[in-house]
Amino acid sequence: MSGNLPVPSVTADYAQRVANDLSANRSEQEHVRTELARLQDELVRLEDSEQVLTKMQEVLGGAPKQAVKQSKGRKGAAVPAARGSAVGKSAAATGRKASKKAVSPKKAGEPTWLELTTAYLGGQGEPRSAAEVAASLTEAHPERTVQVTVVRNSLEQGVAQGLLERSKQGRSVFYSPTAPASDPSDS
Repeated sequence: MSGNLPVPSVTADYAQRVANDLSANRSEQEHVRTELARLQDELVRLEDSEQVLTKMQEVLGGAPKQAVKQSKGRKGAAVPAARGSAVGKSAAATGRKASKKAVSPKKAGEPTWLELTTAYLGGQGEPRSAAEVAASLTEAHPERTVQVTVVRNSLEQGVAQGLLERSKQGRSVFYSPTAPASDPSDS
């Protein structure tokens, strides 16, 4: 008879411990959600400040390349919004919008990136990669900040508009100007 007595009390003890652990877990989740929302708001404020400071640096003639490199490293460290938290979701959405860099408008009379890339490729005898085009444009236009991603996007825009051709060799992509279409009236 004494064997049956401890079983209900052990089960009750475990049930109470599980209930206490569950309550502590939920309390900690709420604490972490609150802290996450606060940190996301702080991140948004810091990113906004960074944009203002970067623009001021560009106006003052500073070197914006360093700021761009730092922001790329931060990109992979984005924190997902807490589940079920409207505050966390809105802060995360605002953070994504604020983290995009504002592109400085081109000065009057400056050619667009598409014009620069197509003009460069037009003078080449063989296809070039986006990195090669970007390196050449950096040398040719030291006053402009050249980013490989911008050049690649411009090259892809040229392909979409039929100005350039894309060819692949293994994992590498090369671009060249399209062959001029023969005019039927020339025949």
